[in-house]
Amino acid sequence: MLRFWRATINSRNGLAFAIRSEQAIREELIALALALPLAWLVGVSMMRRLELIAVVVLVLVVELLNTAIEKLADRLTTEQDPQIGRVKDMGSAAVGVALAMAGLFWLFAVAERIGLL
Repeated sequence: MLRFWRATINSRNGLAFAIRSEQAIREELIALALALPLAWLVGVSMMRRLELIAVVVLVLVVELLNTAIEKLADRLTTEQDPQIGRVKDMGSAAVGVALAMAGLFWLFAVAERIGLL
């Protein structure tokens, strides 16, 4: 039980740090806050609503991982390193893919709601 408690505290601390230090995290939390009620309006079924919320949470998770990679890379060296730059670019690409996927999920759900599908 103690291990679980410590893991919870570490997770809270990590999220709090990310919120304080990263604008993208704050923006995605706002998107999640908006997605919660919008999913109830857009989703035609309970499963679709859960999918719409889950895909926004997925974007947040990928952004947290990307932020961790960037913070670690910046800690390794302050010099320009092409390989570290590529690693950061891959993390950014992962966020981009997650955002595109989320957008497609939401577009599909809106099309389904208005009867296009």
